[in-house]
Amino acid sequence: MRGNLLFAAAGMALALSAPARSAVIGQMTPAPPLTRERLAEAPAAQRAAWAAYLDRSDAARRLNDATLADERQAAPGGPKPAAGDAAASMPLDRPAAWYGGSEARHIAEVIVSFQSPAGGWGKNSPRNGPVRLAGQAWSGEETYVGTIDNDATITELRFLARVIANTPGDGYRASFGRGVRWLLAAQYPNGGWPQVWPLAGGYHDAVTFNDNAMAATLGLLRDVAAGQGDYAFVEPSLRREADGAWRRGLAALLAAQTPAGGWPQQVDTLTLAPAGARNFEPAALTSAETADILLFLMALPAPSPEVVRAVHAGAAWLAATPVKDKAWPRQAPGEARRLIDQPGAPPLWSRYYDLATGRPIFGDRDRTIHDDVEEISVERRNGYNWYSPNPARALARYEAWAKVHPRR
Repeated sequence: MRGNLLFAAAGMALALSAPARSAVIGQMTPAPPLTRERLAEAPAAQRAAWAAYLDRSDAARRLNDATLADERQAAPGGPKPAAGDAAASMPLDRPAAWYGGSEARHIAEVIVSFQSPAGGWGKNSPRNGPVRLAGQAWSGEETYVGTIDNDATITELRFLARVIANTPGDGYRASFGRGVRWLLAAQYPNGGWPQVWPLAGGYHDAVTFNDNAMAATLGLLRDVAAGQGDYAFVEPSLRREADGAWRRGLAALLAAQTPAGGWPQQVDTLTLAPAGARNFEPAALTSAETADILLFLMALPAPSPEVVRAVHAGAAWLAATPVKDKAWPRQAPGEARRLIDQPGAPPLWSRYYDLATGRPIFGDRDRTIHDDVEEISVERRNGYNWYSPNPARALARYEAWAKVHPRR
């Protein structure tokens, strides 16, 4: 970590309490994709590894496309995969015996049928419906043929592991192994993961912390490496590969922490600098991702000194940035959502904080960046969660964790 973190946190608190006039303060810059032309920006010693990575991504894309094309020569393809809450269709909290039953095995069959040839899964498609038909798309969202967004791939793998652990025989093990190897193949040479693989371009190529994507990936690979419980069946060679991958990923996660102590939503593929995503999602510090990352780091049983320092810095940033005595209520029909005064209300955190000033910022679909949520369009104001109380969970957990792991 760079800079005096305590000073930065104190300065952040002063910035948040200071009066300000609302204004358009900037323009969102889209994240650049990872291209062969960009490899010149990587250190010379690393360019061969990055070039090999792009070759691997291209080969995976060709495999997905060719397999689907071959199927469609013989079959016209089925309907577009259904959309819905995929994670809810793959429950991970049922009694162990349930995962050996017919309902869980059907879900496992659907999961296996929708696994892409490269090994990953798409998002937002429930897995408790019919199995995939020959020629049917692997994903209902064309860009996301394989992704870790919205808990995709990670949930499929965790569900398969639970079924495998409670079902005699070797069923589903091959699918599980291909899925883990998909994660290994998708990992960047610097340890991060893109949102989508094979690479899809744009912000999808950025190393993604959004929606807990990278922390969930690290957690799964760490469990695979440990080879206990649901993962006792994993072969030793795959466990060793998973162990190396999650440790490289942890190093990338720590390297992406900003001098202020928080993390951004995603970072540039090559530089690990904060990067933007959709037009209304600027490069910024993000409270939700910082809280999720802290919860993951605090769950590590034997944190290294680097992890301990990162947690203290991240918690200090969160503690300095809440918006107090305010509420963000749901709007009445036909009204625009507003931040209102409410003395004594639980603390709220802004979705985004400016990298330079530490103030809350808000993006709109035209890529403008504002310092007042009421300046953005009603559609974006009502359609995005600009304020949330959820980071308080991480700070509550930190109170107990810090007693065991004091600042050094």
